[in-house]
Amino acid sequence: MNWEGTRVLVTGAGGFIGSHLTEELVRRGARVTALAKYNANSSWGNLELLPAEVQADLRVELGDIRDPFLMRRLVEGQDVVIHLAALIGIPFSYVAPHSYVETNIAGTLNLLEACKLHDARMVHTSTSETYGTARYTPMDEQHPLQGQSPYSASKIGADKMAESYYLSFRTRVSTLRPFNTFGPRQSARAIIPTIVSQIAAGQSRIKLGSLSPVRDLLFVKDTVAAFVAMAERDDTLGQVVHVGTGRGVTMGDLAALIAKLMGVDAIFETEEARVRPEHSEVMELICNPDRARRLLGWEPRHTLEEGLAETIAAVREQLGRYSVGRYAV
Repeated sequence: MNWEGTRVLVTGAGGFIGSHLTEELVRRGARVTALAKYNANSSWGNLELLPAEVQADLRVELGDIRDPFLMRRLVEGQDVVIHLAALIGIPFSYVAPHSYVETNIAGTLNLLEACKLHDARMVHTSTSETYGTARYTPMDEQHPLQGQSPYSASKIGADKMAESYYLSFRTRVSTLRPFNTFGPRQSARAIIPTIVSQIAAGQSRIKLGSLSPVRDLLFVKDTVAAFVAMAERDDTLGQVVHVGTGRGVTMGDLAALIAKLMGVDAIFETEEARVRPEHSEVMELICNPDRARRLLGWEPRHTLEEGLAETIAAVREQLGRYSVGRYAV
């Protein structure tokens, strides 16, 4: 696919993955409309961290995917919609579950209806959290879904809305389901910047949640490459494709590796407030990326250590953005 001049709407563009994807699409010559969440400060979120030459080629819109009228207006005239906007914090979903239903399910419905109306190609973003704790590993796309948190339940609902629009109306939608993405610009809501920011701030006792869960960690540049490939392939329409490395690491081993890469000796402490409810914690997620290899020609190109090195450098450079020591829900 030649992206030069292709009209693309990226929702959630002010977020972590969305900002990296937006940057890559602009560099490929796409005409990108970047939707960031409306706020009173008119902040573009992570889009403000993009190079000036990338920002100059962007059309930034502030809004909310819960507004169906705005979604119809923004989708009109677009060739491709890549939908990343969502509420993603698992702990906050215990506190405010209705907001997750409104944003993740109803908001996705608004995008699907707009894409149906304007015949735009849509890539919908899922999450490996929809699987719950692994019943077998590595996990392929046939693995059963289980809503172990209100967040994961809302994403299952959104995924099923996408599936229903393809089956009912032949809306041109497919679903990418990344495993745990990490990299520069990620908030302290996630474990890697939580560890890195505490160490970079000089703390020796690092507060974390449970150290036993296993995750398949995918560097953000590889996740972005999968989104681009997914949007280029019409033979993925109606399908779910997930991407990951096929390798798992415990959170305890991950924390020790980060400390080693940062050249420090650290003590890791489990703080009760950071631990998920017993039956909600997802203990193991490891991806089987065979479908992505077959359909997208996609392979992860960055090792965990390479990705962590870039992430550590970025957090150190932007340490002021992190409220070190405060638990980010």
